[in-house]
Amino acid sequence: MSLNYALVSPFIALQMKNKTIANRLKEIVDQIPTEVCLVAVSKTKPKSSILEAYTHGQRVFGENKVQDLVDKAADLPDDIEWHMIGHLQSNKVKYIAPFVALIHAVDSMKLLNEINKRAIQNNRVIDVLLQIHIAKEESKYGLKAQEVNEILDASQKMAHVKVVGLMGMATNTLQTEIQKIEFKELKNLYDILNNQGHNLSILSMGMSGDYNVAIEQGSTMVRLGSSIFGKRN
Repeated sequence: MSLNYALVSPFIALQMKNKTIANRLKEIVDQIPTEVCLVAVSKTKPKSSILEAYTHGQRVFGENKVQDLVDKAADLPDDIEWHMIGHLQSNKVKYIAPFVALIHAVDSMKLLNEINKRAIQNNRVIDVLLQIHIAKEESKYGLKAQEVNEILDASQKMAHVKVVGLMGMATNTLQTEIQKIEFKELKNLYDILNNQGHNLSILSMGMSGDYNVAIEQGSTMVRLGSSIFGKRN
């Protein structure tokens, strides 16, 4: 979710636009808890912007389109940890399977099977997150809570894919109480699954417009784009 500059004061918006990537990145890193992983969402941004963030210490970047991810990974430093954060079609898994560090949005058994298949071909174990539908908006992807156990059970038989956590996107709204409820629901599911012995370690929730609320509700990973790189092109 990109930050809507029309919803903040013109003065604050101007301040944010005038800050460099390095300034914004430092402010966020200083603000969020050290145990929360920051994924810099670099979708639509040029490689030069990614390099600026990289130069100032950022190593984890997220892309939502396979072709952009492949292109950027080929040209940028090898120690970048690339995350696929967008909706992923099964027929495109093969392009990112050789190098992707984490796939955020597994929302079907078909996709999980394909990731395992391509991981076998590349002699890798690929970490994934299950995307859970928590928002009021039906347009958002994600599994219903009751579908999660079935997929987790199936994943136990897959040697080359590892479900390491959950991911969810809250409703795009200025009403933080709604976001808080949705994030809390996801955290509750995360806790229930861990109590059942699933050993999940990542709870990815929170973007530029709601990451503070997400962290308050227990997020261990936030995905920030416009807060770091400025308004999306």
